[in-house]
Amino acid sequence: MSTDDGKELHSGDYSLNIVHLYPDLLNLYGDRGNIQCLRMRCKWRGIDAQVTECNLDDNLSLASADIVLLGGGSDREQQIVCTRLQKVRTELRDYVEDGGTLLAICGGYQLLGHYYDTADGRMAGLSLVDLYTQQDSPRLISNIILINESLPDSLPYEIVGFENHGGRTYIGGNAPFGKVLLGHGNNGKDASEGVLYRNVIGTYLHGPLLPKNPHVCDLLLHKALNRKYGVSISDFPVLDDSQEREANRAVVKRYL
Repeated sequence: MSTDDGKELHSGDYSLNIVHLYPDLLNLYGDRGNIQCLRMRCKWRGIDAQVTECNLDDNLSLASADIVLLGGGSDREQQIVCTRLQKVRTELRDYVEDGGTLLAICGGYQLLGHYYDTADGRMAGLSLVDLYTQQDSPRLISNIILINESLPDSLPYEIVGFENHGGRTYIGGNAPFGKVLLGHGNNGKDASEGVLYRNVIGTYLHGPLLPKNPHVCDLLLHKALNRKYGVSISDFPVLDDSQEREANRAVVKRYL
């Protein structure tokens, strides 16, 4: 591989620091599977991936973070985490605005916004992304398939997963993670799902998301490698994902 300035690098020269935020509370939908996928796809490329779990009683530092995962949990657990994250909001905002890679799933996705209105009152968000969420019924539960035609090089085929959320999220002028081909998406009305902001992906997709969609995993890895080392997309090592693509196509054909 080489960087954008032409410097040759071997795969073993690369390392990424992955920070998993509050897995003791936000692991309702198997988000550790997303961490395992990130680690394995690094390993297969000869990239050293170190994973740091930041639990509720730990001091959060993103100084050396390359990828951050914020998973999903119940409203109660989400409120506990939100209260803790408010104390380090400035560090999170600086990380995001500096191009840090962040994946936020379900409850973590809702926390990115200004607020989440629930039956028990308004939960103040982190205001990292211009969006908001309102609770409504019934819950939006479905297999879900997305397409993102604005990222053809990074996401060459559909994104599949499962959604289960009571929130209706509105992302304003931000770009969605994908257009809904099957399922409900952000709010069941505008055919949008998730949000893209800088190097942040927020989404309701479970599954876990990354093992079902290795092309999304690679998108996150490339963003992190590009920020840290200047690795271009053309120099990002390609893996043989023929079996993964076949599984993806099977899901799409089954439901579409």
